[in-house]
Amino acid sequence: MLLAVDFQNLHQILRSLYEEMMPLCSSMAGVAKGIAGLGALFYIAYRVWQSLSRAEPIDVFPLLRPFVIGLCIIFFPTLVLGTINAVMSPVVKGCNQMLDTQTFDMNQYRQQKDELEYQAMMRNPETAYLASDEEFDRQIDELGWSPSDLVTNAGMRIERSMYQLKKSVRDFFRELLEVLFQAASLVIDTLRTFFLIVLSILGPIAFALSVYDGFQSTLTQWISRYISVYLWLPVSDLFSSILAKIEVLMLQNDISELQNNPNFSIDASNTVYIIFMIIGIIGYFTIPTVANWIISAGGMSAYNRNITSAASRAGGIAGAAAGAVTGNITGRLVNRGED
Repeated sequence: MLLAVDFQNLHQILRSLYEEMMPLCSSMAGVAKGIAGLGALFYIAYRVWQSLSRAEPIDVFPLLRPFVIGLCIIFFPTLVLGTINAVMSPVVKGCNQMLDTQTFDMNQYRQQKDELEYQAMMRNPETAYLASDEEFDRQIDELGWSPSDLVTNAGMRIERSMYQLKKSVRDFFRELLEVLFQAASLVIDTLRTFFLIVLSILGPIAFALSVYDGFQSTLTQWISRYISVYLWLPVSDLFSSILAKIEVLMLQNDISELQNNPNFSIDASNTVYIIFMIIGIIGYFTIPTVANWIISAGGMSAYNRNITSAASRAGGIAGAAAGAVTGNITGRLVNRGED
């Protein structure tokens, strides 16, 4: 029930939201043209007056800068956003293709592992009735009504109930952590979409301010921040593909052990899987920092530290809660078995 949420659909909604908000850039272009026009007047007049006062020839090439910025403002959605998105799109598609490949392999190996686990339990008469309803009914029907058979009947039912409860608790926490993992991905994607929309809508203003002396760095800072935030998605897909590859390697090891080692413990493998899920939840919130390593965007380091710190606390709380509840249920099962 927890995994009934279609996270892929939510991610697609965020993509559609970004595309729907892009036309709003045009409404800011009119204001930006006025700001840039006034800035261009001061920019050109100052340099022409400076050259005339020094009796120097006027260098025309630097004076073209405001006109180029003005063209970028006029055709901002197509010339600026369209160019950056077109250049970065292959990176996004490549990382997403890696994720799809690893996820497909992971699902195949998971099905194979579940089938081998079922077959391993069915081969052992002492555990076959735990995994199969038909085998449980058959063994119950073979028992008589003697006192020893009644004790055996009651013991089998209690043991089967404890096994089903343990499996249900394990599956619940596994699904819970998977939901938290997907939720962390959705949080990063939502913040990314919000930042891109704000940068896109107010981008013409940033370009217009860069015409003025003293604000030239605004242009490069806007471009670097936009690209850095845009890279959150491919970095997120790359991180997910790494985690999926780790799980594939774990599943391959489990499959090999199930095929060759009759004493292999599935519970230990599930515990390792849960640990990696908690690591993944915390790791998702380091994506802004990793993207900032690829292209440095000034002014975002404080945000990256805050979100990483919040993720660490959230991961610690999730791990502590999962351990506490699991330990409580296990303790109750042990006490019940002793009674």
